[in-house]
Amino acid sequence: MDLNQYLLDEISGHFMCNSETISIAESVTGGLLQLAFSEMPNSKLFYKGGITVHTPEKIVNLLKVNVAEIKNCNCVSSFVAETMGRHACNLFESQWCIATSGYCVPERSSSYEIYAYYSISHKGKVIYSDRLESSEKLDSLAIKLYYTEEILEKFLGQLKLMRILKNEITD
Repeated sequence: MDLNQYLLDEISGHFMCNSETISIAESVTGGLLQLAFSEMPNSKLFYKGGITVHTPEKIVNLLKVNVAEIKNCNCVSSFVAETMGRHACNLFESQWCIATSGYCVPERSSSYEIYAYYSISHKGKVIYSDRLESSEKLDSLAIKLYYTEEILEKFLGQLKLMRILKNEITD
């Protein structure tokens, strides 16, 4: 299992230059985002930690997702990912959070489709939220790796965008 070292180095570099922190709240990626952040250079200086939750009870109790919403969507929606991210920011006292929910294998509750929702939060506010899909027939680990790399790429893009916006404001 190889992680994209360029992404890891670029994200780490951002955090080292900006003195910010991040946490992770994940379900469908099964801890791979946490693994990726723990593998980044100097991660102890900015990675506050993460939580992997798979059961509705834990998503409700630990990350404060509304129980009615959980029942309505089988724990998988953009709202669930966004709520997980906002609460993980508070739980870990971090400026940033990435959160995921979704499916890595076809199930009846997913209409036999493979997809994931993820959100990127900054200072408790969702700044980006999207859905990833996989039409390829891959095993669940390959799907989780695909989600992880795609999310890291989008996250790096958001970090770069925030840097540009910050520079425009200070100029």
